Amino acid sequence: MESALTPRNARPLQISVVTETYPPEINGVALTVERMVEGLKKRQHSLQLIRLKQGELDRPKKEDNFEQILQSGIPIPNYDGLKMGLPARGALLRLWSAKRPDIVHISTEGPLGWSALSAAKKLGIPVSSEFHTNFHNYSKHYGIGWLRKPIASYLRKFHNKADCTIVSTPEMERTLENLGIRKLIIVPRGVDAKRFNPAKRSADLRREWGVGLAQPVCMYVGRVAPEKNLDLLVQTVERMRAAQPALKFVLVGDGPERKALEKSHPQYIFAGMRTGEDLAIHYASADIFLFPSLTETFGNVVVEAMASGLAVVAFNYAAAAQHIGHGDNGLLAHVGSCSEFMRLAVDLVNDPSCISNFGSKARKSMESLDLDNVNKRIETVFMNTVGGIDHAAN
Repeated sequence: MESALTPRNARPLQISVVTETYPPEINGVALTVERMVEGLKKRQHSLQLIRLKQGELDRPKKEDNFEQILQSGIPIPNYDGLKMGLPARGALLRLWSAKRPDIVHISTEGPLGWSALSAAKKLGIPVSSEFHTNFHNYSKHYGIGWLRKPIASYLRKFHNKADCTIVSTPEMERTLENLGIRKLIIVPRGVDAKRFNPAKRSADLRREWGVGLAQPVCMYVGRVAPEKNLDLLVQTVERMRAAQPALKFVLVGDGPERKALEKSHPQYIFAGMRTGEDLAIHYASADIFLFPSLTETFGNVVVEAMASGLAVVAFNYAAAAQHIGHGDNGLLAHVGSCSEFMRLAVDLVNDPSCISNFGSKARKSMESLDLDNVNKRIETVFMNTVGGIDHAAN
């Protein structure tokens, strides 16, 4: 895999990035794409960002080496706050015929992403894609499990038309290989360890939560939705509270299950959506982080929590499997073992010294996970893809 990451040329590239989610939308894909765009701009590449219009006041932008083009979208059913793009093949053909990029990078597989793939292939432009979301696995949580195979077939067809597909972990590479997706390249994700930092811990915020200095705070950050394994989350918190009645549980995020949870568990603290420094302060003001999800392609919140100095309990899966050494800088349950997940969390809340030790080691292990290194690897993938197509054409 490393041999695929040696640059074949070093000139700045004209890169067109196509995505159906982007900040100020709040989700892991949007934030990952933004970090990539900003990182490539800093590395002197010219970026054309094609994304969905998010509101009436949203406007295109054009400045030195950066252009933002807006496309229309429609809401995604049962997924509040997110849209999918509408087909735009003709518009993209005209755009790229007038100003041809060196490479088109597609971050989402919706109708806009498919249009970009089709237009780029028609024009002979190299295409890279990225796999961010397990849509085929999400389907069972929304009453459309019968669509799992057709969705997997669509994803296979989509990504195999690209010249390469970026994935974040060896585990995801194996999963996609089993789906029949080829030309996969692993680029681990990074974390902003300056922003997510234990130094952001706030005594004022903890007082707002009604906790003292030594009182343990357990946190979950993410979408409050069925695919995040919320039943296990709640069962685990209740067992932890039975063991340590002083424990406070804080949920950061929003989603379709929030109202029901607020009604059934008024003792929890629902902090809603948080971003930027505010989010970093929330992380750092907690002590334990629970992440029971088994539908992630990575799980940015895991590395953010670790960088913030929290003791993490997660399944041996995705980001947690990649960055947590069980019993060293966090705790890992075997995939799917709910009883083990709950037992580990209860054991942890009963051992304050272990919470502190895991948190310190988690922070240290994240300090080397630099975003600049990740962007260098992505840049190299793009250069190799462009170089490989150019070489084949000659």
